[in-house]
Amino acid sequence: MCETCGCGQPDNFTIRMPGEELTDDHNRDHDHEHHHEHEHDDDHKHGDRHKHHHEHEEDHPHGHSYEQSSPTPRMIDISKDILSENNLTAERNRGFFEGRSIICLNLVSAPGSGKTTILEKTINERAKEREIFVIEGDQQSMNDAERIKKTGVPVVQINTGAGCHLDARMVNSAIKRLELSRNSVLFIENVGNLVCPALFDLGETKRVVVMSVTEGEDKPEKYPYMFASSHLCIINKTDLLPYVDFNVEKAMEYARRTNPDLEIILMSAKTGEGMQLWYEWIDKNQ
Repeated sequence: MCETCGCGQPDNFTIRMPGEELTDDHNRDHDHEHHHEHEHDDDHKHGDRHKHHHEHEEDHPHGHSYEQSSPTPRMIDISKDILSENNLTAERNRGFFEGRSIICLNLVSAPGSGKTTILEKTINERAKEREIFVIEGDQQSMNDAERIKKTGVPVVQINTGAGCHLDARMVNSAIKRLELSRNSVLFIENVGNLVCPALFDLGETKRVVVMSVTEGEDKPEKYPYMFASSHLCIINKTDLLPYVDFNVEKAMEYARRTNPDLEIILMSAKTGEGMQLWYEWIDKNQ
């Protein structure tokens, strides 16, 4: 089980390019077998392997006296940084991106916020200006990777199985498949989840949280860690504002209360509202 969130086996993920068949080579589930070999004397070789003889010159009782009072309970601190391995790999990823002048944007959100639609529109309008690569993260299916493939940019799909987030090791494996160019943009569309992805640094340049007007303006209060760890908040699907009960001002207030430095863009990926501000933000962070 995942030590951090209990979401599943951390090694059980697959990486595929669109159109590839799933084979054992794509399965990252590792079985670890540990063999311990010990040298035994002749008696052990003849079946007395677990037989132990204790010879004592003098007989003595083996009982234990508990007449003394029990010791005062003491706290043993066994806490450790369970994310340390992830963070080390994230730093390796970050160094790789910085060394090649690659801007890596980690897109996080609840399911259905419109991340993939934002990506499609961004690619169609900006791919001619700068080379773009995409990593898609989902528990199952190649659906989003197939959608991105139609735009013509290189994309790889990570399926996490029972996992509810991407981690730095998954991303490290995926970028080896993509062969990223210098001065390019890498978008990572994380698994739809506002909880666990907040804990895992992928080595990204910036984290972008996307929420939609169909979700309710109190998302930043309900999931503060995600908004506190993000650099930009996109409030998407603003074209639906006339039809839903969503208070934009309240949503922005909640978000900035959680993270005073959080930048916010109102957007409709469908109509194009806010897309130019999004492009300017990307350019500003190159």
